[in-house]
Amino acid sequence: MEAKNNQLKQHTARLSVVSNTLLVVLKLVVGVFTGAVSIISEAAHSAVDLIAALVAYVAVKKSSQPPDSQHAYGHGKIENLSAAFEAVLIVMAALWIVYESVQKINSPHIPEYLEYGLLIMAISMIVNYWVSSKLYDVAKSTGSHALEADALHLRADIWTSAGVFIGLVIIRMTGLYWLDPIIAIAVALVVFKAGFSMTMKSVYELTDVSLPEEEAAAIRDIVKTHPAVMAFHQLRTRRSGSNRQIDMHLVLQKDMNLAKAHAVCDEIEAKIKSQFSPCDVVIHLEPCDYLDGFSTCPAECSENCKFE
Repeated sequence: MEAKNNQLKQHTARLSVVSNTLLVVLKLVVGVFTGAVSIISEAAHSAVDLIAALVAYVAVKKSSQPPDSQHAYGHGKIENLSAAFEAVLIVMAALWIVYESVQKINSPHIPEYLEYGLLIMAISMIVNYWVSSKLYDVAKSTGSHALEADALHLRADIWTSAGVFIGLVIIRMTGLYWLDPIIAIAVALVVFKAGFSMTMKSVYELTDVSLPEEEAAAIRDIVKTHPAVMAFHQLRTRRSGSNRQIDMHLVLQKDMNLAKAHAVCDEIEAKIKSQFSPCDVVIHLEPCDYLDGFSTCPAECSENCKFE
């Protein structure tokens, strides 16, 4: 299953690289031909998407490699690093667009042949919608942060392309050519917001923030409902790329034989993995009289120690 997911991620990442390459070339040619800075800013935006797609492709390929002597926990963090790198690229692209737009305001230029710009913006929206939907579906099914970041880039590109399209229509109908750099600045703001959001998410992942509360609650429910479990504590969770890493201390009856205790752990791990795959689950076993709160074993544990 994991090998199939890795192959699917790599195939989808390649699709993003191809589509972004075509859009960058088309937008740049049309932008230079028409002289519209808003279209050129969109070409820059797509160029960032292309770099992000390349980074995502390398990341999902590298992160799928099995653990080795230097990376005992695998290579999942490479996906998180790639998302952080993509976020920096987005912010830099936004600043460049603002700079170019201000230059155009100071030195106005009347764009020409805007019908070509309208056509390329329409093509861009259609292509990016299809590719980003594919990326989101695969990212959701495989838990890939690199593909999710790439999809976010393309979704932002859809909205900015739509804004440029509407702006070009207004310019063509009214002759208000000063709107061209203003539209480009609006594009930059959208791009910057996407970059900032991605930066914050990448920081959380790289600093081992815990899994969302709804996922932690689901894990607790799985453990609580097992009839052999008397208590558990020190539940810790984090993500490494698409892989969730979970560990906990599990309290069982002190007289339970090793084979039975091992079977209990296997059952809990299997249930967690069936809901949150791919993931690694590590369980530390403790006898019931090891915890404060058990006077005799087995006995009802006090409310503060029975379950986390």
